[in-house]
Amino acid sequence: MRVLITGINGFVGNYLAEYLLTQGGYELWGLTRGPGRLAPALAARVTEVHADLDDRHAIREAIALAQPARIFHLAGQPFVPEAFRDPAATLQTNVIGTLHIIQALIELQLNPRMVIIGSYEEYGKIDPSDLPISEACPLRPANPYGVSKAAQGLLAYQYHLSHGLAMVGARPFTHIGPGQSARFVTAAFARQIARIEHGLQPPLVQVGNLSAQRDFTDVRDIVRAYALLAEHAPAGQFYNVGSGQAVPVQTILDHLVAASRIPVEVQTSPELLRPIDMPLVVCDARRLRACTGWVPNVSLPQTLNDILDYWRDTVQQDELG
Repeated sequence: MRVLITGINGFVGNYLAEYLLTQGGYELWGLTRGPGRLAPALAARVTEVHADLDDRHAIREAIALAQPARIFHLAGQPFVPEAFRDPAATLQTNVIGTLHIIQALIELQLNPRMVIIGSYEEYGKIDPSDLPISEACPLRPANPYGVSKAAQGLLAYQYHLSHGLAMVGARPFTHIGPGQSARFVTAAFARQIARIEHGLQPPLVQVGNLSAQRDFTDVRDIVRAYALLAEHAPAGQFYNVGSGQAVPVQTILDHLVAASRIPVEVQTSPELLRPIDMPLVVCDARRLRACTGWVPNVSLPQTLNDILDYWRDTVQQDELG
């Protein structure tokens, strides 16, 4: 089966490609902005096509070439602070970029099953009565990124109703793992600790809001859920993806600090605080589990240890040049 992954060179895209390749039966195509962007481990096993989401004609040409039976739409602008800094670009990429894919499918008379990757940020301002957050929770996005993902999902759903687009919406909660950008909280903590251990910065970890509680899931479990949704979920439905457990960011930090080989201190940085930050977010993934049988397999301590080991290796390699 031919599968197209947009954003295959990103954090989640790499893991999804590796997972599908281990399952067998998939011919993988990856959409990137230009040549040479695939991870070396994927380059020989994935056919690469090139287009920017903002370029409608290039997107059409890429999809015409790929002729996919499945699409996992991961590409986009994923960072909340960047969305506040440049909301117009975030909306352009995440919403209009998705529209370009949909228009290409309609023009080419293709209707692959398409998993649209949204975000728990679509739910935004959470009332205590909303917890745990099910798919029935109203969408009240509290930042431009959440707005863009809500609009993206609604756009795909509209084309499901109007044109029969075989879309499935996934709303993942916080997902983490080795290889994630240090712009995200667990990677930021682990990278700082690794740099401290190598003597590259003072023994001080800069942090933001530690009281927030989030639903953390390993990226390796997340991509498995996406693959199951592509095969088993009925079109026109949305599915939360998460562990169902709320963990304080402080607990994440405490685990990583305890694993440090050097004593460290912690300092709050105002620059790392969001304008709006929900105090408690926890996922209700019962719809996903009822549809696919999915449950997370990787424990949070294992994930955190893997992240720290990844950054230790990365910092050491950077030092060696």
